[in-house]
Amino acid sequence: MGTATPGTSQADVARGREGARLATLQAVHALLDRARDVEDAISRALVLLDERHGLHPCMLWLLDDARRQLQVAVGVGLSARGREQGRYEMGEGVTGRVVATGRPVVVPQVGDEPLYLNRTGAVTPESDTRAFLCVPVILGGRPVGALGALTRPRENPDLQQSCDFLGVVAGLLGPTLRPKSPAPPDEEENVRARPLRLPQRADLGSLVGSSDATLSMLEQALQVASTRTTVLIRGESGTGQELVAELIHRNSPRAAGPMVKVNCAALPESLVEAELFGHERGAFTGALARRKGRFELADAGTIFLDEVGDIPLATQTKLLRVLQERQYERVGGTETLRVDVRLIAATNRNLERAMAERKFREDLYYRLNVFTICVPPLRERKPDIPLLADHFVGKYAREHDKVVRRISTPAIDMLMSYHWPGNVRELENCIERAVVLCDDAVLHSQHLPPTLQTAEGSGTVPARSLRLAVSTLEREMIVDALKATRGNQAFAAKLLQVTERIVNYKVKKLGIDCRRFRE
Repeated sequence: MGTATPGTSQADVARGREGARLATLQAVHALLDRARDVEDAISRALVLLDERHGLHPCMLWLLDDARRQLQVAVGVGLSARGREQGRYEMGEGVTGRVVATGRPVVVPQVGDEPLYLNRTGAVTPESDTRAFLCVPVILGGRPVGALGALTRPRENPDLQQSCDFLGVVAGLLGPTLRPKSPAPPDEEENVRARPLRLPQRADLGSLVGSSDATLSMLEQALQVASTRTTVLIRGESGTGQELVAELIHRNSPRAAGPMVKVNCAALPESLVEAELFGHERGAFTGALARRKGRFELADAGTIFLDEVGDIPLATQTKLLRVLQERQYERVGGTETLRVDVRLIAATNRNLERAMAERKFREDLYYRLNVFTICVPPLRERKPDIPLLADHFVGKYAREHDKVVRRISTPAIDMLMSYHWPGNVRELENCIERAVVLCDDAVLHSQHLPPTLQTAEGSGTVPARSLRLAVSTLEREMIVDALKATRGNQAFAAKLLQVTERIVNYKVKKLGIDCRRFRE
């Protein structure tokens, strides 16, 4: 183990430790290179880590794609029960975070780390002063598992170097997990049923995420990118709709053409039509020269209409004509112009409600709603939060000339527990603020905004009385029952398992109009 003896310098000890690690790496490589039984070879390699370097127990977790769960594949120093119980969801605990983020983690003392869940039962009250090292196992450019081990600091005083050494071992293990022969037909079916694999040549730009919701959304975007189909992107404000539109354009046959972006909500109502279709000289006061519109500028490319639900009704008619006939006239002009453009629209509005209120044309809605992509809010894709946070830390550390290498565990916990009403935009702003305030290489919880640190600021403190909460729940249940029964109170009473008289009383008390459910 390279323990110092009288007359031995620290430099000699360090050189001895490095030599031992190099010998171990050579032995591991030889084991894996001639292995017929991969699991047995990996088990022998982990025994070397245990015996030579005090990494005990040593465990290899692999990701079950179908369940999105990490399971112990090989464990040295673990009981059968520990191997069975050592399961983690993506993003759960230290091991789940390592696979979700693709970054190694060093826990100096497991007893002080709430994220260390001890599912394997390897840590007892007498051994909770040990350190835990965990590194991702990479295959095909993505994490497919994790290699972790407990160790005593006196045996491995430089935990970061030990973690780097473990990372090299994980790099040797990764290629051995690749199938060496074609899968049987039944396994091929299982591969097709697993979560998607994004095309290796796909240009994802600044889109970051590994959650099922994000991957499903990206799969849809890449599927429609190669076509000319009109796309409608829906989602809450701040979820990254513009990034999805950029991804579709970059991976489309029109990638060499222009992509023109228009924020319809930012344009005055009187100028929307002139901005989209252009105008002739003298068409209105201030029109001193002919000007091309955004559609004309996007010819042979893509036009992205953000907040399309805010376009005035008068302009919606002309927009519908462009979509149907690819023709339009400039404001104040008579010449009919043709345009070859792909339309991608985005909105955070409820277009169905806008149609019911006569604020959005039905024919335009059905023309836009050819291929809809829903961008999930950040609260529904929690595994993306560590990845996004790391991305923004790197971005703003470069922008503000700071050296911030990682986010502390308590800070990550705060980010994961917050509900993010402002979605990715709010997360980005929080991280930029934290990077500006950070004065060392680690971003800590005190650098995050107060809204993330208090229940009052995050809106998680009950703001209603019990009476109001019960009344709200009653109303929701009765409305759902009336929807299901098309306003029939007798059938609704059966669904709710109460008498018709009670439903009739509640409907009158809560002011519910049953007629709107009969339409």
